[in-house]
Amino acid sequence: MKNAKAEMMSENMLAASAPTGFSLNKIQIGSVPFILFLAIGVVVFIAAYAGYLPKNMIGGFAVIMTMGFLLAHIGRLIPVLKDVGGPAILCLMVPSVLVYFHMFNANTLDTVKLLMKDANFLYFVIASLVVGSILGMNRVILIQGMVRMFIPLVIGTFTAVVTGLLVGKLFGYTFYHTFFFIIVPIIGGGIGEGILPLSLAYSSILGQTPDVYVAQLAPAAVVGNIFAIICAGVLARLGTVRRDLNGNGNLVRNADDNAIFSVKEAPKVIDFHLMGGGLLLICTFFIVGGLFEKVVHIPGPVLMILIAVMCKYGRVIPESMETGANSFYKFVSSSLVWPLMIGLGMLYVPLESVVAVFSVGYVVVCASVVMSMALISFFIAPYLKMYPIEASIVTSCHSGLGGTGDVAILSASNRMSLMPFAQIATRIGGASTVICATLLMSWIMR
Repeated sequence: MKNAKAEMMSENMLAASAPTGFSLNKIQIGSVPFILFLAIGVVVFIAAYAGYLPKNMIGGFAVIMTMGFLLAHIGRLIPVLKDVGGPAILCLMVPSVLVYFHMFNANTLDTVKLLMKDANFLYFVIASLVVGSILGMNRVILIQGMVRMFIPLVIGTFTAVVTGLLVGKLFGYTFYHTFFFIIVPIIGGGIGEGILPLSLAYSSILGQTPDVYVAQLAPAAVVGNIFAIICAGVLARLGTVRRDLNGNGNLVRNADDNAIFSVKEAPKVIDFHLMGGGLLLICTFFIVGGLFEKVVHIPGPVLMILIAVMCKYGRVIPESMETGANSFYKFVSSSLVWPLMIGLGMLYVPLESVVAVFSVGYVVVCASVVMSMALISFFIAPYLKMYPIEASIVTSCHSGLGGTGDVAILSASNRMSLMPFAQIATRIGGASTVICATLLMSWIMR
C-alpha cells in the first residue's frame, strides 16, 4: 500500500514539473487531435492523388470531412475573417477555387459527386437541420419570443424588402432578381436553414438543379452577415454613450418578462436510442413534405418546415422524440455542416458564377437591407416597451448566417443573453421568409 502511494506521489510530482508550454497534442482539428488528423489527411490525400478513393459514401465522406474540419479550423483562426463567417467563406470558396484550377482529379470529384448528388447528402443535412432545430426549441420561449418579436420582425422585414428593392432598382437590378436572389437569402435564416431549402424550392419551381441557385444565393447571405456584425458592434458602442437606450442585455423593460428568457434548461443527456428515433422522425417529416407537395403543389422542403412548426406548437410529437431529433440536429450542425460546405463548393459553387454576382451595387443593396432592418427596429422599440439597442441587435440576427451568425452578431455586441430572441429571429423568421418567398415565386411562375 505504501509503495502504491509513493508511486502515485512521484507521478503527481512528475506531472506537476512537466512543461506546460505549447504541445501539438493540445491542438484539435475539428474534434480530432492534430497528430491523428495529420495522419488521416495524408492517407486521404495519397488515396485521392493516386485515384484509389473508394467510389462510395465512405470515400466521399473522407474527402469532405477532412477538408471541412481543416478549413473551418483555419477560418476560426484568421483575424477579422473569423468574426464575419470565416469557416463558411473558406469552406465554400477554397474548394471552388481548387476546382476552377483543376486541382482535383476525376476520381475525387466523382466520389464527392456520388455522395452529394447521387446519395442526396444535401437533402439529408437540410432535413436534419431544419426539423431538428425547430423541434428542439423551448416551446415557452418559442411562443413568448414570437409574441415579443412579431411586430419588430414583421415591420423590420417589410422595411428591409422595400429598401432593398428601391436600392436594387437604383443600381439596375430588377425587382424580381433583387427580391429572390439578394433580399431573401439575406433574411432566410443562414446557409443550412435558409439557402439550402431555398435552392431546393427554387429548383422545383424554376427547373434547374439546386447547385445553380446555391451559387447565386450564398454570396448575399455572407455579405449580409458581415454587415449585421458591423451593425451590432456599432450599436454596442452607441449603448455605452446613450445609456438610456441600452438594456445591458435585456430586451424588454419588464423584469418578469426577462426572467422567462433567462431561465436556462438543464443539459439533456444524449440517448443514442432517442437519436435513432429522432433520425427516423426527421426522415418522415421530409417524406411527408414530399407527399403533400403532390397535393398542394408547394415545394416539399417548405412544407416540411411548416409542418415541423405546427407540430411544435401543437405538442404533437412526444418530448422524447423531440429530444432525439434535436440531439441528431446538434450532431449534424457541429460535425457535418462544414463538410457539406466543402461538397457544395466543389460541385455547386462555380467560381465564375460567384465572381459574376459581385459588384459595388450588389454590396450596397446587401448593406441597405441589413441597415434598414436594424434602424426601423431601433426607432419603434420604445413604443413596444423594448430597449432600442437590444431590439435592433436582435432584429439584425434575422440577416445572419444561422446559429453561427447569431453567435458572431451577439459576440460583437457582447449581448449573448439575447440568444433566445436571436434564435426566434433566425429560425422562425428565416423559415417564414423561405415559405413566403417560395409561395410568391410559385404564384409568379404560374
